Amino acid sequence: MTKTYARLTPLADSLPSTVPFVGPETQERARGRAFAARLGANENTFGPSPKVIAAMSEAAGGAWMYGDPENFDLRHALADHHGIAPETILVGEGIDGILGYLVRLIIGPGDKVVTSQGAYPTFNYHVAGFGGVLETVPYQDDHEDPEALIAKATEVGAKLVYIANPDNPMGTWHDAETIQRMIDAVPEGCLLVLDEAYIEFAPEGTAPTLNTDDPRVIRMRTFSKAYGMAGARVGYAIGQAELITAFNKIRNHFGMCRISQAGALAALKDQPYLAQVVANVADARARIDQIAQDNGLTTLPSATNFVAVDCGRDAEFAKAVLDQLIAQDMFVRMPFATPQNRCIRISAGQPEELDVFAAVLPKALAAARA
Repeated sequence: MTKTYARLTPLADSLPSTVPFVGPETQERARGRAFAARLGANENTFGPSPKVIAAMSEAAGGAWMYGDPENFDLRHALADHHGIAPETILVGEGIDGILGYLVRLIIGPGDKVVTSQGAYPTFNYHVAGFGGVLETVPYQDDHEDPEALIAKATEVGAKLVYIANPDNPMGTWHDAETIQRMIDAVPEGCLLVLDEAYIEFAPEGTAPTLNTDDPRVIRMRTFSKAYGMAGARVGYAIGQAELITAFNKIRNHFGMCRISQAGALAALKDQPYLAQVVANVADARARIDQIAQDNGLTTLPSATNFVAVDCGRDAEFAKAVLDQLIAQDMFVRMPFATPQNRCIRISAGQPEELDVFAAVLPKALAAARA
C-alpha cells in the first residue's frame, strides 16, 4: 500500500516547530504540580467584571450558534465608545490573531518588516510564517526607539514597522507627541503597527488622538488585559476604512465565539469596574516595586499590568533568579534580548499573589547568588 504524507510548503518546512511562549500549563505538567502564583503572562488576575461573567453565562445557552461574522454589535459599541465610525474597526481573535491577519494581508516572501530587538515575539512569529524578512533595532534606555525604527524602515523599504506603546516586555512608554511624530515620519509605502494592548493602564497623554483618516497607521487594542478577558480572545484594530475592509479578504469570518462577543459588550459597558481594576493594578505595581526595594533590587517605571524587576546583573543571573522562583512555585517570565534580559517580569497580581512573591524572592536571590 502506498504511503501518503502531508507535503509542507518549502517555507513551512523551513520553520521550527515552536511557539512564542511556553504556557504555565505546559510547565505545570512537566513539574507535576500547579503554581502557587501565576504572575508571568501579563494576565489580569483581578478578572473580568461580574457583569461580563453573567453575560457570558447567559450567552452560553446559544453556543450552538456561530458568532455574528460581522461582529456588528461589538463594532458599533466600540465605535460609540471611541467616537469613530464602525467601518474603521476590525474585531478579531485577540491582537495576536489580528497581527496574523495583517501580516498575511501585507507581507509576502522577502518583504521587509521592522521591529525592536526583543520586542513582542508573536509578531515576529507571524512575519516568519509568511516569509517576511525581519529587521531589528535595539532598545534605547529600555524604551523602544521610534526614531531608529523609522530610520530602519526607510533604509530597508519596509512594508510594516511595529511598536508597542506601552511596551511589552519592559512596561515603558512614550508620550502621545512622540508617537505622533513617529506616525508623521512613516515612509511612503509603509504601515505603522501601533500595539496599544496596555493603553488603559497608561497615564493620560500616552495615546495620540484617533485619526481614522490616516492611512499610515493601524492601532491594536484588546479586551485581554485591562478588561480581564485574556481567555476569551477578543481584540480589535482601528484604522482607515479601506484597510479595515481589506481584512474581509482573508480573515476567519466565524472566528469570534458569540460568548466572547457578549462578554466584550458587557465589559465595555462596565467602565466603573475597569477604573477599579486600573487602580488595583497601580497599587500592585507599587507593591512590586517595594518588594524589589526590600531585596536590594530596582524596577523600571511601568504603564502596564506588569513590572520589570532589574536583577542588577546579567541575563545568566536573572535566569537563575527566574528558575529559582519557578522552583518555588511562582510562574514568571523574563525578556529575551540583551540588555533587557537582566530583568524578570512580574504581573501586577492580587495582594495574596504578591505575598507569595514577597516570600519567595529572598530565597530565590540567595540561591541564585550561591
